[in-house]
Amino acid sequence: MLGGGPPVHLMWSSMFSPDRPKVTKRVDLRRILAFFRPYWVQEALVLACIFIVSVIGLLPPLLTRWLIDSAIPAHDMRGVWLAVGGMVASALVGGVIGVYQGFLNSLVGEGIMRDIRTSLVAHLHRMPLSFFTGTKTGEIMNRVSSDVDNIDNVVTGTLVSIVTNVFTMLTTVVTVFILDWRLALVALAIIPLMILPLSPVGRKMYDVRKLTREKRDEIESITQETLSISGITLIKSFVRETFERTRFYRAGTELMTLEIRLAMVGRWFIAAIMAMVVIGPALVWLTGGWLAIAGGVTVGTIVAFVAYLGRLYGPASALAGVQVQIVSALAVFERIFEYLDMEPEGAQPSTGSPAGDSTSGQSVLRDARGEIAFDDVHFSYSPERVALGGVSFRVAPGQMAAFVGPSGAGKTTITQLVPRFYDPQSGAVRIDGHDVRDLTLASLREHIGIVTQETYLFHDTIGMNLRYARPDATDAELVAAARAANIHEFVASLPAGYDTVVGERGHKLSGGERQRLAIARVLLKNPRVLVLDEATSALDSANEAAIQAALVPLMEGRTSLVIAHRLSTILNADVIFVVESGRIVESGSHAALLAADGAYARLYWKQFRDRAHVEAVV
Repeated sequence: MLGGGPPVHLMWSSMFSPDRPKVTKRVDLRRILAFFRPYWVQEALVLACIFIVSVIGLLPPLLTRWLIDSAIPAHDMRGVWLAVGGMVASALVGGVIGVYQGFLNSLVGEGIMRDIRTSLVAHLHRMPLSFFTGTKTGEIMNRVSSDVDNIDNVVTGTLVSIVTNVFTMLTTVVTVFILDWRLALVALAIIPLMILPLSPVGRKMYDVRKLTREKRDEIESITQETLSISGITLIKSFVRETFERTRFYRAGTELMTLEIRLAMVGRWFIAAIMAMVVIGPALVWLTGGWLAIAGGVTVGTIVAFVAYLGRLYGPASALAGVQVQIVSALAVFERIFEYLDMEPEGAQPSTGSPAGDSTSGQSVLRDARGEIAFDDVHFSYSPERVALGGVSFRVAPGQMAAFVGPSGAGKTTITQLVPRFYDPQSGAVRIDGHDVRDLTLASLREHIGIVTQETYLFHDTIGMNLRYARPDATDAELVAAARAANIHEFVASLPAGYDTVVGERGHKLSGGERQRLAIARVLLKNPRVLVLDEATSALDSANEAAIQAALVPLMEGRTSLVIAHRLSTILNADVIFVVESGRIVESGSHAALLAADGAYARLYWKQFRDRAHVEAVV
């Protein structure tokens, strides 16, 4: 047996521990009901079907009463046939209407589930990068898939069940009072005993359900990390299979404990309800028997009344269980709304724009020239980590600007502020004189093309990965971009050509091939501003030289921000900025910086001395 699991007696005691976290926040039901508004016509038809089926369901017990009290004692065979025919007809008609109701219910339910998923995913697409860097991928996936699936039964079945049971109870209560008010009072006296425990049971289940979902987030994250290509490679290379199995087992044991606690919550309550379902008819038989012996009611009335008890206690017990399910599901809704309530990127305009309105003061960037300017920009990823401290510079339209310096100096951070992946705490980032916070994100990013160190390709064909930049690109434009990135000949040599599937994250291709496809994808976008963050880092010397030669004419007329550790790739830059500890310590052309014999010169001569040493050894 794997180690790390808690003893059984500890698991049992933890299920009912008084120290578990309490949940105080509750979901506004109006937000949930808002998802139903687009389907009000279908909902009205569902209500009509439920009402008709509820009324039709009243007929069989009444026909049974007539059979026992009238038709059979009178030896009326025609009456018997009519009564039996009425029972069959009511069952068939009710069944047909029920099928149509089920279709409408599925239509509404699945539509609502689609809308919730779409709203959640669309909102997540608008979240800033800081959200994704600070949140585990497994947690995000769990909320989008598993959490939404967990409210599926509530949306598609439970709410309709509530209405059905309410209609059934109301019509039944009216009918049983018409049959005999004394028996009706006896039958209804049981129902309050089914409802009293609902509140404490619901609260307890709400808390446990929330803890269960959080533990599922953790397991989803572990699964996501360890079963990805990168994760499994790391596990195998460090021989950590046993460690990961134990870690997963421990998390699974904690989830098992929570699931058992969830299953146990309300068991006594459910058992009590089941007892009431038996006690109620027994009391009705007792009272009805006494009244029948005394001549107060007929046998047919008692039989019909007992038949109606199923339509009374069944819905009552179902409604009791439904209330517990809904309270439990609210914990899941809370998690979904927690994401939907997060502020998306671009919600805060610059200080010169009207505050409190995410669209006020924002304009569309058209025909960008590509002038980039930083005005005393300060930025921190966290209070204890200053990334940029008072960065100021200007890049003229069409210039190639290179950023060099040691790892962690802030070069990538500078380029990420231009498309507003992050916003500075103070200062301003400008394009063509506009503070980027005053521009719509879509119009800003349409003018910027980015190739990062980590190349991401979808599990799709080469052609579809390239067309992600421009879905309407022609085959000729596709080939031209691939040629410019020195990848066309390789793609053409593949049996399926541009229809070749690249695999998960492009792992069927080499690092250099993935990098060149990423460059071709950006070239196909044809942006005004290019950001190349170590874009040639995965290439060998021959391919690097070929791409550098192709990029020179392509970057003409465009503003290019290039990050490079290999200084040989940026010798022709119009301006070179040397970044150290979040500040620009030097700037100028390659020749000017060498002549200044400062930080850049030290980087340059060290790099070329190291390279000469390596070449001499080889």
